[in-house]
Amino acid sequence: MHKALGLLLLLSSPLHAELVTAPVKVTSQRDNLLGVAESASEGSVSQARISQLPLSRPGEVLELTPGMVVSQHSGDGKANQYYLRGFNLDHGTDFSTWLEGMPLNMPTHAHGQGYTDTNLLIPELISGLHYRKGPYYAEAGDFSAAGTASLRYARTLPKGIAQISMGPNQYQRLLNADSIALAGGDLLYALELQRDDGPWDSPQDLRKLNGVLRYSQGTQAQGFDILAMTYQNHWDASDQVPQRAVESGQIGRFGNIDPSSGGETQRTSLSADWRQGPWQASAYAVSSHLNLFSNFTYFLDDPVNGDQFEQADRRRIYGGKLKYGWDQALFGIQGLHDVGVQIRFDDIRNAGLYHTRDRERLDTVRQDKVKQASAGLWWQSSWALAPNWRVITGLRADQYAFDVNSDLAANSGTEQAHILSPKLGLAWRAGPDTELYANWGRGFHSNDGRGSTIRMDPGTADPANRVDPLVRAVGQEVGLRAHWLPGWQSTLALFQLELDSELLFIGDAGATEASRPSHRVGVEWSNALQVGRWGELEADVALTRARFRDASADGNHIPGAVESTASLGYRLQRGPWSGAVRLRYLGPRALIEDNSVRSEGALLVNSRVGYQINPQLGIAVDVLNLFDREVSDIDYFYLSRLPGEAAGGVADLHSHPAQPRMLRVSVRLSY
Repeated sequence: MHKALGLLLLLSSPLHAELVTAPVKVTSQRDNLLGVAESASEGSVSQARISQLPLSRPGEVLELTPGMVVSQHSGDGKANQYYLRGFNLDHGTDFSTWLEGMPLNMPTHAHGQGYTDTNLLIPELISGLHYRKGPYYAEAGDFSAAGTASLRYARTLPKGIAQISMGPNQYQRLLNADSIALAGGDLLYALELQRDDGPWDSPQDLRKLNGVLRYSQGTQAQGFDILAMTYQNHWDASDQVPQRAVESGQIGRFGNIDPSSGGETQRTSLSADWRQGPWQASAYAVSSHLNLFSNFTYFLDDPVNGDQFEQADRRRIYGGKLKYGWDQALFGIQGLHDVGVQIRFDDIRNAGLYHTRDRERLDTVRQDKVKQASAGLWWQSSWALAPNWRVITGLRADQYAFDVNSDLAANSGTEQAHILSPKLGLAWRAGPDTELYANWGRGFHSNDGRGSTIRMDPGTADPANRVDPLVRAVGQEVGLRAHWLPGWQSTLALFQLELDSELLFIGDAGATEASRPSHRVGVEWSNALQVGRWGELEADVALTRARFRDASADGNHIPGAVESTASLGYRLQRGPWSGAVRLRYLGPRALIEDNSVRSEGALLVNSRVGYQINPQLGIAVDVLNLFDREVSDIDYFYLSRLPGEAAGGVADLHSHPAQPRMLRVSVRLSY
């Protein structure tokens, strides 16, 4: 009864709630991985750090991966845009993301290869984030050339959470979560409701529903979990807009050309995870659908009805993995060994592209059913060659099969492919506070399965070239991890990465396409420093040079490839007061191959101040985009045509603005 009464009182409050932590001493956001990590660019982030991060969207949790920037080029119900290691990763290409053992990347997706929607995350439930950058890890398969991130949800909560969020532009968020003892285990439940119109001239009318139900027994080492999740989102979108329309006054900075763009998405999943001694096993089933309406070129192709198109994706995903680990010496060398198998089957009922007007279908461009299966077998061992030396060896073998049933018979067919990915690493404990690393590895990303059987362009009926189903990546890295001063953790990594074919988002087509071979070289420096007893400072910087490897008259710059990112943050917890401020910088980028058109850099600062009124009730204020910077979340350069313009269209910069300064007040009741 007291829990229900507490929730009722909170629901009547006019204030808004994000997570407000109890007054505790600040501890480092990054675990001490000396003697454990396999590279300098591997790391873990605790729930305590995640809970204090001022977020404008849930996917920004991934920005705790040093060098990562998360942005958006459409409505907030669409998958985010990700930048890391010289990549514009679009919606997830070359960066694999996992939630509770389930892959979030979607291959052969109607909108983009590797489409990764992190809007389903509930940050308050995330118990930790583990990231690994580079293709050096045998357990990581498809889409992991740039890196991988694994997110875990809590199995229990120390107290129930009831919180309300409110801010400008009809921003409202409600979260209720708790865990109870049940039948010898624990049952965790959470329900999230959110609406948000955003600052856009045409409100985005976002409506989100998110639910989690988890039953667990035992521990993380010996036990099992059953997890059910459901997520729905509906929104209208501004998309990116042409610079000439803003400069002429035709639309405002937060205006749009086609107010009927937007979409809806749903995802429901059931998964199970079992751990017993050296064995780990998991299985999952996912149902997902997306209807996305976009118009990037306006009236370039169809001057009467406009160029709006719908991308529809309907699929069922089934998969799982089995892992076994043991200790065994070989020729007198002690080793830690892991072997595993991963399987996945995507039953894609529809990957469709339609010409639309005001979200009504006018004609079908293409409509495909695809069955895509993959199996990966991997082995990895860590050998203790000497007290201070470790050698990590690994090998991964992947087999893929594609069965495409297209509405154009010429594009139907089957295809198979396989790839081997060896790995090698060396770690030297140079001192009690220093470890040096050298890593080499092969990885890969898959291409859209429809491209492996295509013969005819569905839009023009011209002959089309097939793509390789699996594309090899080769990476090298040297680095160090150091704790040279009390409370200071620092990592430095120098890396290079080559891809046999770059995956690019084509702005005027609204899809991801395979392109030319590429090469990247870069450096990353990451730091966390305890400041006194109550505060911590973090600073990360990454610089990358990305180029196509083949010669072309168009140039060799990779459009959208990020050249520099940086973040600087400080958080403080003392008595009932807490605070956090975080600066993140996304550097300029070439937008076309000859580098004649470039985007500007974007610097944003988010902040939070919290006060714990009593052990049950806390309040916090978030100010997002603290200095109200008028910068872009993303920029593209391509042809588009506005009403009255010449038939050939105008090549122009198209941008999606970052949201203006926003104040959100937060109240949380712990019960």
